[in-house]
Amino acid sequence: MKLIVDNMSCQHCVKMITKAINDIDPNAKVTVDLTKREVDIENSFISQEAAITAVNEAGYKFVRTAY
Repeated sequence: MKLIVDNMSCQHCVKMITKAINDIDPNAKVTVDLTKREVDIENSFISQEAAITAVNEAGYKFVRTAY
């Protein structure tokens, strides 16, 4: 699943987003593209809603899903 997320600008943001997702599913592969503001989550059992909640609770703003 790919999410578009605001407020990401540095490697600290990448670490915080990755940690938020991996706290729910340690096996999830999280890739963050700061330029596109995309968070790509692969090999994960978590729902889109859970991923969005984790991103928001980490202090970032979910915008929409990417296609």
